[in-house]
Amino acid sequence: MAGNSRRPGARRNPGSKKGPTKGSGGNRAKGLEGKGPTPKAENRPNHKAYEGGGKTGKSGQGAARRPTGSAPRTSGPRGTTSQAGPTRRREREAPDGPQVVVGRNPVVESLRAGIPATALHVAQGIDIDDRVREALRTAGDRGINVLEVPRADVERLADGSVHQGLALSVPAFEYLHPDDLLEEARQAAHLARTEPLLVALDGVTDPRNLGAVVRSAAAFGAHGVLLPLRRSVGVTPVAWRTSAGAAARMPIGRATNLSRTLGAWNDDGFVTVGLDGEVSATIDDLDAVAGPDAARGPLVLVVGSEGKGLSRLVRETCTGTVAIPMAGEVESLNASVAAGVALAEVARRRRVG
Repeated sequence: MAGNSRRPGARRNPGSKKGPTKGSGGNRAKGLEGKGPTPKAENRPNHKAYEGGGKTGKSGQGAARRPTGSAPRTSGPRGTTSQAGPTRRREREAPDGPQVVVGRNPVVESLRAGIPATALHVAQGIDIDDRVREALRTAGDRGINVLEVPRADVERLADGSVHQGLALSVPAFEYLHPDDLLEEARQAAHLARTEPLLVALDGVTDPRNLGAVVRSAAAFGAHGVLLPLRRSVGVTPVAWRTSAGAAARMPIGRATNLSRTLGAWNDDGFVTVGLDGEVSATIDDLDAVAGPDAARGPLVLVVGSEGKGLSRLVRETCTGTVAIPMAGEVESLNASVAAGVALAEVARRRRVG
């Protein structure tokens, strides 16, 4: 008879019979109730308009609010601002924020160059060699914190780069405001009984070029270097090492608008001379281009980027432009080499004058 057979599969398992089942007795009824109307944007903590921050609807009213968890903006003693990112990766990639130098050779070279590091991170169980010993000794002599941390912490700081168990934390570089840079240059020139000499870089993006320019500026008696805020490299650990320590002694400023700053310096009695390989006048014609005794008076040498040279606005702002004379088939010079040649010529004229 159907349903009475005992063969496998012919009978239902106990409790599997279809039909009415035991309910919850209304204990879950509250879970089916609505939660009421959606609160207004300004009353929802996770909304950008909460407590009046950010834009409200389409009106665009309300001040922008700093994202939750991001670091506050800090002002250095030289008047510039920087913002540390909310994550270690963001900090490491930010050109003007705190950075990390990883690898045994780079760390040792950075410590030798006197980079103002804040901490040396050493992986636990690291193989000690001469470079590690030198890094530990130099960091200790300079009062830099030496932290022995799990290898995973060093890997996190390195963010995928080869670290060899060492990572050096470097704070953001502190730039001068253009007005402060000009004032320091004038004071230094007065003490040296000469006229102020400054170097402005327009769009130089290679940190090695920047470091070499700073080194040449210090070698030939310049009193400061000016960088634009955008489309330009900042003083990174690579630039610092290339400067051979000159970045620690050379005042370096940053301008929000380079052409406007140069124009203001022109009005303040400076002569601004741009290096441009496309013009026929050379550095030998400096006095004819920029005025009598231009090299001996308050002077700003403006150096363009590695590829495009001077931007249009900066070129138009300069008092005049000159080229570096060259022989042979070489079309152009590296930005740092051109700056060094021009600075050497200005220094020569100032000595003989």
